[in-house]
Amino acid sequence: MFNGSTLLHAETQFRGITGPVRHPAPSKLAGGHFPMASSVRIVVVGDVHDDWNLEEDRKALQLLKPDLVLFTGDFGNENVDLVRSIADLEITKAVILGNHDAWNTQKFSGNVCCSICREKDAVQLECLGDEHVGYRRMDLPTLKLSIVGGRPFSCGGRPLFRKQLLKARYGVRDMDGSAERILQAAMGTPEDHSIIFLAHNGPTGLGANVDDICGRDWFIDGGDHGDPGNTYELISFLLMPLIHLYTPHLSR
Repeated sequence: MFNGSTLLHAETQFRGITGPVRHPAPSKLAGGHFPMASSVRIVVVGDVHDDWNLEEDRKALQLLKPDLVLFTGDFGNENVDLVRSIADLEITKAVILGNHDAWNTQKFSGNVCCSICREKDAVQLECLGDEHVGYRRMDLPTLKLSIVGGRPFSCGGRPLFRKQLLKARYGVRDMDGSAERILQAAMGTPEDHSIIFLAHNGPTGLGANVDDICGRDWFIDGGDHGDPGNTYELISFLLMPLIHLYTPHLSR
């Protein structure tokens, strides 16, 4: 959980966001932390890649008794049946789709002529409904949590993966536009909520060695394969509850 106490007595400036820091009332910060329900059990399920046994994994989730399950995408190469089974789980959950969930969208046309030829990314989004949080916010009042979704179908690294898809579905053309959509989703988060940022890829800056969390382990020399947009977006979220002024025209 983010500790904002070190920022309370300094003016904040970060890439187009600037403004005086306000001093939150005690009800908003307790010991420098944003409040959350006293005990929350969260299960994170990432990169299933077709390895999902509906019966056994459903039992595992029931045994864990989570308050919330976060799915980080890459269910398979557009595995609609698996995504549909995830959507049917009667649990509180939030989902972000990954790059493998739009594996064939280089064929994306934007035309919906019949149920058979519809793009599989659209079918997956329809199955998940509001539980897919890409460029959206899910508020969970009983947990005092808000889930803010990152860029859908992200692949990591510097290129914007599936540009045509992002443009057609979300009106996003570049990293700046993506950051703007995520920041807009975070605006209006209830002040007594903690924020969880749910994305398929971690941010840049976590290391470039092959064994680092976002390191390129498929290249002998490694490299940072984190998402450059997420670094900017994440820090912006953390600063936002402490800032009066939000400047919508962001510079990178």
